[in-house]
Amino acid sequence: MDTGRFRVPAGVLDWAIALSVAALLLGTGLSGQQPAGQQQLLGAVLLAAGGLALVGRRRAPIAVLAVTALCAAGYEAAGFDTLAVSYLVAVYGAVRAGHRALTAAVSVALLLVLPLTALVLRDGPAREAFAQARNVLEIAWLIAAFAAGEALRQAERRADEAERTREETARRRADEERLHIARELHDSLTHQISIIKVQSEVAVHVARRRGEQVPETLLAIRAAGREATRELRATLEALRDDDTSPPQSLDHVPELVDRARSMGLDVELTIDGQRQDLPAAVGRTAYRIVQEALTNTARHACATTAAVRIEYRPDALAVQVDDDGKATPDDAWAPGLGLLGMRERVTALGGRLRAEPRTAHGFTVRALLPVERAS
Repeated sequence: MDTGRFRVPAGVLDWAIALSVAALLLGTGLSGQQPAGQQQLLGAVLLAAGGLALVGRRRAPIAVLAVTALCAAGYEAAGFDTLAVSYLVAVYGAVRAGHRALTAAVSVALLLVLPLTALVLRDGPAREAFAQARNVLEIAWLIAAFAAGEALRQAERRADEAERTREETARRRADEERLHIARELHDSLTHQISIIKVQSEVAVHVARRRGEQVPETLLAIRAAGREATRELRATLEALRDDDTSPPQSLDHVPELVDRARSMGLDVELTIDGQRQDLPAAVGRTAYRIVQEALTNTARHACATTAAVRIEYRPDALAVQVDDDGKATPDDAWAPGLGLLGMRERVTALGGRLRAEPRTAHGFTVRALLPVERAS
């Protein structure tokens, strides 16, 4: 029930329905013909119990269906000819939850039990017994409750499918736009930056062959060209990564370690904890963290060794990459695009990232990625 800005909690709504149905059953049962003595008390208790059982119709629709059916048969046997409103509501809830076949079987069984109960336990001709059973559960009301539950179930299923379709359409459009941006960047920037990089490399090479002093500005242009090329390549890779197939994961981290070793860096890989299946986004992000950290270490840190440590925890994955490079806590440094992208990935998963110089010398990257567990 949604009325503008106000939404009634499901638990409050369930209690309201249960109390209303219990009051309706008690009022209807006690206002008409009723037995005397202990049967009256027993029937009243069963009337109230059938209504109050509806509190659990969302959590346990089959159990509520069985309880309301037993209560209906019980107060009918006690002498109350009251329409089983609680059972009709339970039928609606069970069908809405998708238990159509079981609900139909229980309903057919109850339709057979009610007249047999009246024939055995109550005096009078068979016609009166069947009339009393019909007063407790009419087929028309039963069909209506079944149809209402099925109609709402189908409506909710269609709404879910429509929502999934909208999400898939939005995701597809986002992928197309991302690939379009990647193509534009590649066509407009890659060629120009490559020219700058090549020309600066050639100028530095020629100056050195002639024995001339290379201007600092030219060296700065060459370094900027190299860095721009690397960052642009990383950006294009990120834009072309559709996060669906085939994702890089922790299984590919040894390949990163081998690649770093081939570049002359002594890398030690340590994996702690009990290995377990991880969400694809977590594995992919961990891979990117190790990739970016080792790339920065090999190219910029002037390091000889690095340590990669991956720890599986009950509710998180910890990733740490340390190196023995030249960075110190006193150095002024600014994160590049690689570290910024790394932080964005970690933050998107609700995790934490620390990237900073180590106490003595070197650099450390530590990330904690939460892992949701199915309950």
